[in-house]
Amino acid sequence: MFDKTQVTEIDRAILAGLCAPCLTREENATDESLEELSALLDTAGGTCLAAVLQNRSAPDPRTFVGEGKAEEIRELVQRLGADIVIFDNPLSPSQQRVLTEELGVTVMDRSALILDIFAKRARTSEGRLQVALAQYKYLLPRLTGMWKHLERQEGAIGTRGPGETQMETDRRIINRKIAKLEEELKDVRRVRATQRERREKNEVPVVAIVGYTNAGKSTLLNALTGAGIPANNRLFDTLDTTTRTLEISDTCTVLISDTVGFISKLPHQLVDAFKATLEELTFADLLLHVIDASDPNWREQAAVVDRLVQELGAAETPRLEVFNKCDRLAGDILPHGEDMVSISAKTGAGLDDLRRAIEKRLDAGIRRVELRLPYDKGGLLDQLYREAKVEKVEYGETIQVTALCAPKTLGRLGEYVAVPEG
Repeated sequence: MFDKTQVTEIDRAILAGLCAPCLTREENATDESLEELSALLDTAGGTCLAAVLQNRSAPDPRTFVGEGKAEEIRELVQRLGADIVIFDNPLSPSQQRVLTEELGVTVMDRSALILDIFAKRARTSEGRLQVALAQYKYLLPRLTGMWKHLERQEGAIGTRGPGETQMETDRRIINRKIAKLEEELKDVRRVRATQRERREKNEVPVVAIVGYTNAGKSTLLNALTGAGIPANNRLFDTLDTTTRTLEISDTCTVLISDTVGFISKLPHQLVDAFKATLEELTFADLLLHVIDASDPNWREQAAVVDRLVQELGAAETPRLEVFNKCDRLAGDILPHGEDMVSISAKTGAGLDDLRRAIEKRLDAGIRRVELRLPYDKGGLLDQLYREAKVEKVEYGETIQVTALCAPKTLGRLGEYVAVPEG
C-alpha cells in the first residue's frame, strides 16, 4: 500500500500536555496520560527526554499551551537535543503548524503517534488498508505547511505511511485515494458479511475478545486455543484479528476472535477505518471484556472500552468481564458477580471457570441424542448433516444416528429420537 522508511536513529522526544477545566476528561492531559504517552512513544521506537504538563484556564488559540510555556519547551528542545515534541492533547492543524515553526522541530499529537504505531504494526492487507485510510483522513486537514517538515524528517516517527512525495498530497489526490480505500474496505465488509452468513447457517456461536491495549487479550487467546500469537508487554503489539475454534465442551464449540486494543483518546479516524473489523462486535454472541486487574487505573480503562463498544453499536451484546493478571495481585479485592470472572491467562488460573461461564451464556439447549430414522426417511440424514453435528451413523434395521442437535432441529425430528430404556 505504501512504503515505510526504516528508522535508523531513535527519535528523542519531549512530551507535553495541557490540563484545562474547559476541556473534557478525554481531551485533558494528566500525569497518568503522559505516562501512557511515554509508553506509546517507546512502542513507536522513540525515547522520552522530558515531560511538561501545563495548567491554564483554557488552551491558547495559537500555541495551545501559551507563549511562555512554548518558549520553555523550545529551550528544553535546544538544551536536551530533542528532535520531536509530542502533545498528549489533540492539536488543530494551525496550532501544529505554529508550534513546529516556533519550536524548530517536528510537532505531533497523540493521535498522530498512535497512527504511526498502527502503520508499523499492521501486517495483513486488510490492516494496512484500514491504517492507510485513517492516516489520509488525519493528514487531509493538515496539508498546508506540513510537508516541509516531513521532508526534513523523512523516516522519523509520524512520517511512516502515505504521502511523503511532492504534491501528491494535495487535497484532490488524497480525496481520490480515500475514496479508493473506502471502496476496497466495502469489499472487505462484503466478504465478512458472507462469512457471517455461513457461520449463522451452521449455528456456530462467535465470542469476541475486547479490552484496553496490553490487557492480555492475545495471551488469553493463546491460553484458550494455542493460537501462538506473539504476546509481548507492549502497547498495540498485535493489530490484526485472529480467529480460532474453541471447544468449550462436547456440546459447545465456538469461534473466538481477538480485536485491536482500545485506548483513551483513540483517534476517531482509526475507529472509523477499523469499523470493517470492529463491526464484528455487533454480530458476536458474547463479548469477553478483558481487564488488567493489576493496573491501578483499570476502572478508567474499562470505562474507555465500554464507551467505544457503545459507539460501535455493540452495547446490547452480552458480555463477561474477565479480570486478568490476578497472579500479580496481593490481597486486592475485585468485583464479583454473575458476569465476572477472575483469571490469570499467563498461569492458567481461573480458565476453567471462564470456560464454564462462556458455556453458560451460550447454552443453546444443545443435546446429544440418538435418532432412529426409517430408510424411507433417509433424506433427514442430509438435514442432520446441515443443521447438527453428526458424530456416528450406523445402518441396521433403521439408520441410527448419534448427533448434537439444537432445540429447533429436535423440534422437527423429535419423533425419531430414541427413548433410553428403563
